[in-house]
Amino acid sequence: MSGQAAGPPDVPTSADDAGRPRQPPLPPGALSGPAHAADAIWGADRMTGARDLLRRENGDVRATAVIIDRLEVGFDDGHESWTWDVAGWTGGDINRFWWKSEAEGDFDGEIEGEVQALYSRAVSPFWDVQAGVRQDFGEGGDNPTHLVLGVQGLAPYWWEVDAATFLSTQGDLTARVEAEYDQRITQRLILQPRVEVEASASDIPELGLGSGLTHVEAGLRLRYEIAKEFAPYVGVEWSRDLGGTADFTRAAGGAPGHTRFVIGLKAWF
Repeated sequence: MSGQAAGPPDVPTSADDAGRPRQPPLPPGALSGPAHAADAIWGADRMTGARDLLRRENGDVRATAVIIDRLEVGFDDGHESWTWDVAGWTGGDINRFWWKSEAEGDFDGEIEGEVQALYSRAVSPFWDVQAGVRQDFGEGGDNPTHLVLGVQGLAPYWWEVDAATFLSTQGDLTARVEAEYDQRITQRLILQPRVEVEASASDIPELGLGSGLTHVEAGLRLRYEIAKEFAPYVGVEWSRDLGGTADFTRAAGGAPGHTRFVIGLKAWF
């Protein structure tokens, strides 16, 4: 042992190269055949169909889903109301068609809501860019149509975010951001904080909207997953009109702020 040389053995390794280890050049005939070697045996026509099937079954699968995010009844100082927030999609991992609908009303027949039809394209593993149209509906006669441009995805710390801007046929520009997070208490019991903020670029008196931030909602919902696809919940939600929108609401005889208790259902299939 005393006669052994100190230090590592003087043997060349890949670490001695500036880049990858040197490789001998390909033989001249390596690239002379078909792009897919199996074509030479089974024929290009048969193998093209087999490769298409392999691609569809391993990453190019077409699927459809319907998501009921909120289907609930709310109670606020003796006033009962209802809300739906549903969506669905069909397509693959990269390109999808999305539809979304939100509405709220009371049991006297008043209703106000919207429906969207969107093309969605994945631009990163966690984010989609979406574009399409939105149509409002309700008891009033003014139900504008909007162009929609937005993003949807999973933000850091597992917040699910849906943000969009809307340009109406009257030239009104508005925006909305929704964010929610699932905090698992147990494997079946889940607490979900949810925040929604709306804004307008200008005053829109016919819709009762002032410029700037117009509305904010914050809620907590506690749901129990009877199954992954079916979960009833209870919760509380606070909402308030802001700025000029609150002034429009007061002028119409309404209250700009509300706190309500909700009972509802979250499901998907």
